[in-house]
Amino acid sequence: MTTAKELKPATAALLTKLRQTHRVELNPLTIRGHALQVLQVADLESLLKGKDPFAEVSEFPFWVKLWEASVVLADFIASQPPEENGRVLEIGAGLGLPGLAAAAAGHQVTLSDYEPHILDFQRVSAEASGVAQRVEHLLLDWLKPPKLPQFSTIIGAEILFREDFFAPLLSLFKKLLAPGGTIYLAHDIRRKSLSPFLTLAEPDFEIAMSRRRMQSDDEEHTVIISRLTAR
Repeated sequence: MTTAKELKPATAALLTKLRQTHRVELNPLTIRGHALQVLQVADLESLLKGKDPFAEVSEFPFWVKLWEASVVLADFIASQPPEENGRVLEIGAGLGLPGLAAAAAGHQVTLSDYEPHILDFQRVSAEASGVAQRVEHLLLDWLKPPKLPQFSTIIGAEILFREDFFAPLLSLFKKLLAPGGTIYLAHDIRRKSLSPFLTLAEPDFEIAMSRRRMQSDDEEHTVIISRLTAR
């Protein structure tokens, strides 16, 4: 396992830069037997200042938290065998745990988000986890997406928090999902925006849903995994 001291010079420089604005640490996680290290903000509570991610969605920095839904999605995608010539895109990846787990399981992965410093967190984690050779990083604005190839699998955890992004996100899905491809979305059952989004998506996608439960901080969380395939 790569440690912070063993990072390549360019990646170590990214870590040094991130430490100028955040107190960060590499935290070990094991997903389906794959040992990963995820760079996280250590003083999370002082950064969040008591914001409620289910009530103050416009003010909450969603990228910074390792969500229970991300852990559930990571476990799920790491259980799926890589497709020959298949490619996985994680959108709104934040810390990127599902994509990192997919890469550890042998998938070719693109982690995407909308701010460069978020991608820097992902780059450090990918190298520290020993999966950098299977991971690309993409700056992706859903409102102004660049021209991109299609992906056989698209994944996302806790990405449905603003209804004004629903239409652009559906447009993105239709452009980027390869024929016969699958989208997997994971959200806490309390996320009220999930149902309206799936209703909007239903004319274009077949939708199946399943529930997963996990224990975190002495609390049981229920996570909905939604599977979307083009009609």
